Amino acid sequence: MMQKPNRPSAPDSRRVTAAPRERAIQILTSHLAGHGLRMTSQRETVLDYMLDSEAHGSMEEISADLRKRGVGRATVFRTVKLLEECHLISRVSGADGTSRYETTFERPHHDHLICIDCGGFQEVSWPEVERIQSRTCREMRFQPLWHRHEIFGRCERCSSGSRSKKH
Repeated sequence: MMQKPNRPSAPDSRRVTAAPRERAIQILTSHLAGHGLRMTSQRETVLDYMLDSEAHGSMEEISADLRKRGVGRATVFRTVKLLEECHLISRVSGADGTSRYETTFERPHHDHLICIDCGGFQEVSWPEVERIQSRTCREMRFQPLWHRHEIFGRCERCSSGSRSKKH
C-alpha cells in the first residue's frame, strides 16, 4: 500500500541527522521553486523545528515556540502549509478537533490513539491491519495513496480515574 513519505524514528530521539535533513531541505526547496518561492532562513528554522519535534503540536503551539526563535506567526502558518503540501509533515486531529502536526518524513507509517480527556497521542503500528487494508485494496482494484487511523478514547491514566463514571 502506498503511503506518504516517512522517516525512521529513533527510540530515544527524533533529532534528524545531516543527510535526512539535507533531503528534507531539497524537497522543500524544490516545492518552493515550483510555486515561485525561495528558501529563507525562517522557513528553514520552521523545517528544523518540525523535523526535531516529538510532539503533535497545534499551529498555536508551534507558532509560540518559534516566536522565541524570531519567526513570525504568518511565516509559521504559511510554512507549515507548505511542509504539509510536500508531505514532510502531516495533519492529525486532536481530541477537541484542533489540527495538530507531526513530521512524517522518513518515519515509519503509524496510526494514533488519541485521549479525549488529556489530549495525549499514542503512536501505534498494526502490521495485521496494514495487510488487511492492502489485500482489500487489491481485491477492490483500488489504488490507495495514503491513509490514517485516528482512534479516540481514553488513555490508561484517564480511564482509571473514570471507571466508576457511567456514560
